[in-house]
Amino acid sequence: MEELIENKFSSEVIEMNISNAINTVSVSGSSSSSAKKTSEKNKWKLTDSLKEKIVELAKKDAKNNIYMGNEFMNLRKAEVAKVAPNRAALIGKFNQSMSSGNMGDMKKIQEADKRWLCILFGIPYEAEYQGEGTGSALHIYNEEGEEVLTYTQGVGWHEKETKAETGVHSALKLAYYEAYHDAKKALNTGTNVEITNENVVVQSNFDVKA
Repeated sequence: MEELIENKFSSEVIEMNISNAINTVSVSGSSSSSAKKTSEKNKWKLTDSLKEKIVELAKKDAKNNIYMGNEFMNLRKAEVAKVAPNRAALIGKFNQSMSSGNMGDMKKIQEADKRWLCILFGIPYEAEYQGEGTGSALHIYNEEGEEVLTYTQGVGWHEKETKAETGVHSALKLAYYEAYHDAKKALNTGTNVEITNENVVVQSNFDVKA
């Protein structure tokens, strides 16, 4: 069981150095009227209270012989959402411009210049249309230049994860793995030692762009 869990962890956290765990992730991709980069204004942090919550969930899952149960997955989803761009709003703006649903509107999007598209989606996003015919696609980028959404005619929307989102995923999975490993070890040895988050060693001021 332990070997399967470690294999799962390794496959999910590819090329991640456990000794350089992520603690602080710059937020990117949220709309603002300010010209300042969002990463300079807001940061996501793996707080002590959040670590304690993860330890609690990991201990509960270990007792039930479940790895990354629903409660942890929901917590992870909520935390990642804090650094994610508002994709629903971006898609809504596009759908509003296509409200009549005819090819004339699609042609308008295709022929629009980059400035018009940027105005459509608003600061801090940029957008451009590339290609022709069925292979054409609308690409939307955050202020870091990362593509967050792609719209392909005939296919629809495809979300692309930002570095900030990836960083939060990795930090939470690492914290959970360490807590779960300790919890299973305590259960297997039959000890009543209190499980702490001491193994969750984090690096402060981690720059997700590095």
